[in-house]
Amino acid sequence: MNVTSKGRYALRVMIDLAQHPEDGFISLKTIADRQGISMKYLEMIVGNLKKARLVDSTRGKEGGYRLNRSPGDYSVGDILRCIEDNLAPVACIRAGSINCENAAGCMTVPMWKELDDITNAYLDTVSLEDLLTGAKWRGQD
Repeated sequence: MNVTSKGRYALRVMIDLAQHPEDGFISLKTIADRQGISMKYLEMIVGNLKKARLVDSTRGKEGGYRLNRSPGDYSVGDILRCIEDNLAPVACIRAGSINCENAAGCMTVPMWKELDDITNAYLDTVSLEDLLTGAKWRGQD
């Protein structure tokens, strides 16, 4: 699995929105300035987040983006899967399915599939709230 800069930046955008819920809708420029990411790149990312219904948006002078649920209700897996083309460890596995003409004779496919399942299951246990607080890794669940 290789998380691209788009995936990493998507997490940063979501964390930024989660850190500032009192600000309401937050402009892309504000996020870009705080995160040091180009607006052009962020437009692509928030477009995917909006399409996946992970954020709400509004236009106009007071326009911007905001989370549409609490940080604990977002999994890192959901966020990354809406951005990344494939989170699987090998190209022959996509979205949890084996897509390989040699799969029947390949002795490594079961291992790669299991690794993909484990990775996705783990990412689904990590919430945006976990990233905000860090408690999950300090043993303070």
